[in-house]
Amino acid sequence: MRTPNHVQDHIETIAKHEQDFQASRSRAERIGDRVAAFAGSFSFVAVHITFFFTWMIINTLSVGGIRHFDPVPFPLLDTGVALEAILLASFILMRQSGLAKRADEREHLMLQILLLTEKEVSAVVRMNQQIAERLGLLSISKDEEIRDLGRPTSVDAVAATIQENLTGE
Repeated sequence: MRTPNHVQDHIETIAKHEQDFQASRSRAERIGDRVAAFAGSFSFVAVHITFFFTWMIINTLSVGGIRHFDPVPFPLLDTGVALEAILLASFILMRQSGLAKRADEREHLMLQILLLTEKEVSAVVRMNQQIAERLGLLSISKDEEIRDLGRPTSVDAVAATIQENLTGE
């Protein structure tokens, strides 16, 4: 089944916006995303389990004549893990910040589209009401609810009403 042209146009527009966003990111942001993505993978966990197990074996048993360089309770390992945790937390926060920024941009775009849609639908309702009046369909042309739907919606009034309901004032 072939996708209608307007749907394909929308898909291409969305893909272009996403590509533009990805291309506008700094090198540091891209590196941070890769590190954070790896830190959230099973491979990361497996590497760490293997590393910690090996570290503890080397520093508790005599393996291949290697001298114990970090005796129990492994203060050197503790320091390394603490530093890694600080860096990982920073990378994860950087990634979350970038994702939040992108979500905000999408939300603003969606709001603009919804506001435009509201204007268009109100205009269509008004046109339909005028058509109904010319055709003599008085029950439709004089319907107060339909008339209200044809009036522009004040975004500020809606926002104020929502705020009042949320704060309980």
